[in-house]
Amino acid sequence: MSVPILTSRLPAVGTTVFSLMSALAAEHGAVNLGQGFPDFGCDPRLLGLVDEAMRSGQNQYPSMSGVPLLRELIAAKIQALYGHAYDADAEITVTAGATQALTTAILCAVHPGDEVIIIEPAYDSYLPAVQLAGGVPVLVPMRVGEQGYGVPWDAIAAAVTPRTRMIVINTPHNPTGTILRQADLDALAAIVDGTGILILSDEVYEHMVYDGEQHASVCRHRVLAERAFVVSSFGKTYHVTGWKIGYVAAPAALMAEFRKVHQYNVFSVNTPMQHGLAGYMRDPKPYLELPAFYQRKRDLFRAGLRATRFTLLPADGTYFQCVRYDGISSLSESGFAQWLTREVKVAAIPVSAFYGQGKESGIVRFCFAKRDETLQLALERLSKV
Repeated sequence: MSVPILTSRLPAVGTTVFSLMSALAAEHGAVNLGQGFPDFGCDPRLLGLVDEAMRSGQNQYPSMSGVPLLRELIAAKIQALYGHAYDADAEITVTAGATQALTTAILCAVHPGDEVIIIEPAYDSYLPAVQLAGGVPVLVPMRVGEQGYGVPWDAIAAAVTPRTRMIVINTPHNPTGTILRQADLDALAAIVDGTGILILSDEVYEHMVYDGEQHASVCRHRVLAERAFVVSSFGKTYHVTGWKIGYVAAPAALMAEFRKVHQYNVFSVNTPMQHGLAGYMRDPKPYLELPAFYQRKRDLFRAGLRATRFTLLPADGTYFQCVRYDGISSLSESGFAQWLTREVKVAAIPVSAFYGQGKESGIVRFCFAKRDETLQLALERLSKV
């Protein structure tokens, strides 16, 4: 009897580097500063609100686009922080995490043969989502120097063709910790104004911007907001990455197309958690205090790393710190990350994993969304390298 052979739409895709490095960390008893998740819990009040929602009977399908109150609160937050008014009914959708939002936006907007500009290093879901849609990824690398990473807007402009359908941006940026500023938004707007090019803006780390800087959401920019899908994450903001709940904001015409795909690949998102989040969002204090919370951890971690042989790159946003290791080893990034995990007992992620072709720059990424004692243990071990 013959067995059917399945040819995947993603034949080159294997297990993600995050899963591989986390497994290696567990195997060797390493402090896991690789995968980006906190090792501390969320606010017990949030758990109580979810429990209350479950016990009060909020356990059946919600509205396909999300619990109305939660969408209203999301719209109110965006307007208060960024000055852009979205219609909660027609322009906000709650999603099963940010990755689902990103993939759905690409699937609804990108047709076979359309080109999508992706700025590398890039979060690992962008490229396969474009490939699943039949699109053509156009990869433009960031420039990296003594002052860290920067987006080469001249190279982005040169990459635009009549087939360009979408440009994907990410600020604050994973994995580099770079943030976009107003000048960057203006440069992007100059590229897309008067064209049919869409923007997919991954802003899941919107509340992790440091040193008094403001988050440069595309919502702040009229030319960009009118053509953008803007994605954020409750998991990142409230320390509950395993809940996989996020949202997308977009003009009504774009959102109508987004929901056509959303209703068939997810339909709706966990009901009691949406109600719990709605109750919790009534108080803006938790997300307004988040920059100071993570900046203290960043500063603690960077101060400790300065006593090591690593060279620090700027970390203006996210909860990631990139470092050069050329003063320690000439191994490839993957080889060094594995050596660090096995021998030093601290796990990191090679930045080469965020490039479609695995570009090597001699840089690895640490996550500092950890308890202070976790960071101190990692720093103690790294100081001996």
